[in-house]
Amino acid sequence: MRETDGIARVDVAGPGFLNITLAAGVLGGLARTIVEAGPEFGRGTALEGQNLNLEFVSANPTGPVHIGAVRWAAVGDALARLLQANGARVTREYYFNDAGSQIERFARTLREVANGRPVPEDGYAGPYIDEIAAAVLARDPDILRLPDDEQTEVFRREGVELMFAEIRDSLAAFGVVFDVYFNERDLHERDELSAALKRLRDQGNVYESDGAVWLRTTDYGDDRDRVLVRSNGEWTYFAADCAYYLDKRERGFDKVVIMLGADHHGYINRLRAMATCFGDDPDQTLEILMGQLVNLVKDGEPVRMSKRAGNVVVLADLVDVIGADAARYALVRYSSEQTIDIDLDLWVRKTNDNPVYYVQYAHARLASLQRNAADLGIERDADPDLSLLNHDREVDLLGALGEFPRVVAAAAELRAPHRVAHYLESLAGTYHRFYDSCRVLPMGDEPATPITHARLWLSEATRIVLANGLALLGVSAPERM
Repeated sequence: MRETDGIARVDVAGPGFLNITLAAGVLGGLARTIVEAGPEFGRGTALEGQNLNLEFVSANPTGPVHIGAVRWAAVGDALARLLQANGARVTREYYFNDAGSQIERFARTLREVANGRPVPEDGYAGPYIDEIAAAVLARDPDILRLPDDEQTEVFRREGVELMFAEIRDSLAAFGVVFDVYFNERDLHERDELSAALKRLRDQGNVYESDGAVWLRTTDYGDDRDRVLVRSNGEWTYFAADCAYYLDKRERGFDKVVIMLGADHHGYINRLRAMATCFGDDPDQTLEILMGQLVNLVKDGEPVRMSKRAGNVVVLADLVDVIGADAARYALVRYSSEQTIDIDLDLWVRKTNDNPVYYVQYAHARLASLQRNAADLGIERDADPDLSLLNHDREVDLLGALGEFPRVVAAAAELRAPHRVAHYLESLAGTYHRFYDSCRVLPMGDEPATPITHARLWLSEATRIVLANGLALLGVSAPERM
C-alpha cells in the first residue's frame, strides 16, 4: 500500500484481482470506528441464531487435570469466546463421569490407602490419593469401622466430590468456568439410558446377539457394531454416550460440539454413526474436534514428573512454573491438530522472544503512552484530522487493524483460536515499527499538533484491538509490565 496526494492505493497485478484506491481520510477513520466501538470491535453476527453445546476437558474425577486436558481447557474456552463473539449462543459443558469401573477403582484405592494397605494393582498412584483419603477420614473418622463394601461407597461418594471440587477450582483459577457440569450418574438415575435405547429401537437400529444388545453402527460408517447392554445386563460406556447425546439434543441445542484428545480418534466414526442411528444428520448436529499431545520441555529435556501426581504433569504444575497467561497463550498458539512442545524456559522469559510477553508488552506500551499524554496535559482531540495518517507505517498499522474482524470470524468458523494469537503477534510487530518511525508525543516544550492527536487516536485503536484479541484467548492485557 502507498500514499500519494492524500490517496491510499493498493495496486495488485494479475487476473482476478481489483486495484483498490481509498481516500486516506477514509482509511484513517478506522481509528475512530475502533475507539468508539471499544470492546465490541471485532465482534460479528455470522453465527447469530446458532445454539451450540461445547463440551471440553471432561476429565474423569480420579485425579488432577493433566496436561492434555489443560490444552483443551485453554482451546475450548477460547473457542467458546470466539463463537460468542460471532453471535452464537454457547453453553460450555463438562461431562462429569461419576459412574463406571474407573470410579470404583478410585474408591477402592482410597479405601486401601486409608487402611494403610498397598495401592491395588489397578489403582491410582500419587500423593494426591493420600490427600483425598485423609480428607475423607477427617470428615468421617469412624469410616474404617465399616465393612469394606460400605467403606468403598463412602470413599466413592466423598472422594469423587472432593476430587471434582479440586478440578473445578483449578480450572476456575485458570480462567475456565463451565455453564453446566453434567453428571453421568444422573443419566442412570433418571433412566435416560433406557429412553435412549427405546429411541434407537424405534429407529430400527438395535438388534440382539449372543445375549447382548447391539447398535448397528456399521450401517453408518463405523468399523464394527457397538454393544449397548452386555450379556450380563450391564450398560456399556457407549450406551451412556448415546443417552448423553440425546439429552443434549432434547435440551434444544442445534449442534453438539465435542473436543476429544488424540487417544480418542476412534470415537469419530462411532459417534457420527450413533447420531445417524437417532435419525440426525451428523454433518448438521454433531461436530468432533481432535487435539494432539502436549510435551513440556525444560533445559532441553522432557518434563515428565509431577510432585503431586506421580508421572503425570498437571494443570497446577504448568501454572506454577510459567503462570496462567503464558500457559493459556502457549496452549492456544498452535493448531490443536499439531503436537506441541512447550519450552518452559522460553515462556518464563520477559523478552520479545516470548510470544505472550511480546503481545502484552505492546499493550502495556500503548497504555503507558496514553498515561504520558495525560501527564503532558494532552487529551485526544474529539474531532481529529485522521486524514493525516498517511505515513507508510501508519497505513500499515491501519491495514492490520482493519483485518481484526475478519480474523475473528475465520478463527470461529475454522475452530482455530491460534489464528488470533498469530494475528496479535503480527499486529504487535506492526505497531512497534510504527512507533519507531512515527513520533506520537511532542518533545520537550513543543505543543501538540494535529498529527499528535491523530496518532493518539491510532495508538488507542491499536491498544483496543490488542486488548480485545487477548480477551478472546482468555489472556490478560496488562497496562504496566
